[in-house]
Amino acid sequence: MTDNELVNAYAQGKNEAFDTLLYRYKSKVYSYIYFIVRNKEITEDIFQDTFIRVINTIKQGRYTDTGKFVAWVNRIAHNLIIDYFRHERNENTVSNDDFVEYDLFNNQKFSEHTIEDRIVKDQVLHDIQKLVGTLPESQREVVLMRYYDGLSFKEIADKTNVSINTALGRMRYALLNIRKIAEEKGICLELG
Repeated sequence: MTDNELVNAYAQGKNEAFDTLLYRYKSKVYSYIYFIVRNKEITEDIFQDTFIRVINTIKQGRYTDTGKFVAWVNRIAHNLIIDYFRHERNENTVSNDDFVEYDLFNNQKFSEHTIEDRIVKDQVLHDIQKLVGTLPESQREVVLMRYYDGLSFKEIADKTNVSINTALGRMRYALLNIRKIAEEKGICLELG
């Protein structure tokens, strides 16, 4: 059965359909969470909360099939991870409200990049990598050489046996295509 068929069966009261979905994706979702939080107990808590939200959403009839069930589940997990780190950050802040009118300790301008910022940045980079993979070979090659290998456009032109203008043009079209595909798929490429 497809994921959508299993979701529909579960929504109609067939609990074994959910067991199949859980069995199908539990290791993938668990690994995703653990990769970010690096703590077994926290991972287990977030994993359970994720599937509680999945169950509630399906039971309330709010799940919309997009053909990407596991991506939807990972997005729920991702949001719960961000919530966890926000909560941790707020629990571990020191307030100096009694001493100073302006709170230097908790001001984002002075803080190191937070885990939340890193997660968002990692997600944007992951989305960009997927978008780069959809480019035509000549454009993908230029992007990879420029951003991943750190080559200059002269070096790219030499390696690909084209003029610098052609290399620049391919990069321009690659960036335009990435923006266009991101807009079509509703992917945000902003970091802040």
